Amino acid sequence: MFRSHGQWPLREIWNIAPDNHPAYKSFVYYDRLRYQLMPYLYSLAGWAHFKDYTLMRALVMDFNGDSEVENVGNQWMLGPALMACPVGYYKARNRSVYFPAQTGWYDLYSGEKIIDSDPTAAANSSLFTLHSSLSSRRLVVDAPYEQIPVFVREGAIIPFGPAMQWSDEKPAELINLYVYAGQDGEFQLYEDEGTNYNYEKGKYATIDITYDDASSTVTFGARKGQFPGMLKQRRFNVVLVGKDAPKPLNLENPEGKMVTYNGKAVSVKL
Repeated sequence: MFRSHGQWPLREIWNIAPDNHPAYKSFVYYDRLRYQLMPYLYSLAGWAHFKDYTLMRALVMDFNGDSEVENVGNQWMLGPALMACPVGYYKARNRSVYFPAQTGWYDLYSGEKIIDSDPTAAANSSLFTLHSSLSSRRLVVDAPYEQIPVFVREGAIIPFGPAMQWSDEKPAELINLYVYAGQDGEFQLYEDEGTNYNYEKGKYATIDITYDDASSTVTFGARKGQFPGMLKQRRFNVVLVGKDAPKPLNLENPEGKMVTYNGKAVSVKL
């Protein structure tokens, strides 16, 4: 769900700022990003129903055992892959971010490796400043006016779909599947008709996707289930992001390895 409630002041994006204003451009960017993230977000919603999953999660839920996260109240996970770090102070253009120690982290937008899972190692990036007075897992990151800091954990698998104006405008025949190297990963893609409650009658489908870091191999499991209107065949463009091969987030024409998927298990070495 993504809604701005109320009538006054007017809340439509085009009423907030002129179309050449950075605030307007930022709103439009994240609105488009949200719809292209629909395969990821809709899968999380499916997990919430079938697995009692929590979409928006305090860090302690994913990184239990790291005592530092118990005192972090202004960062959170959106699903298993994305760590959102919003800025809530007027005119602030950077902020301190704690990077949980069980994994390394990438910048969502640039694809740069920010910090390794080794707590003493930080990647060579222009995006942060290491505070000598803080732990090596806490960095001061840039937070430009137009952009919220968002980071991706190692082993993350994130499916991006087509540009859309509403959630069921078109099926995700082509999914740009971003995979972040450094750890093994897994993701279950969930789909149904999207407009009714037939999933309660078993009309839905899932595809288990795994990444083996040692062999740089992505495996798509056999599709389970079906529903009316389901795509029988689709394409996955697999984009591998690594410490030595950063790739900026590109949802128009990212360079990757194309996989045609017809519901049967298939593996691809990246």
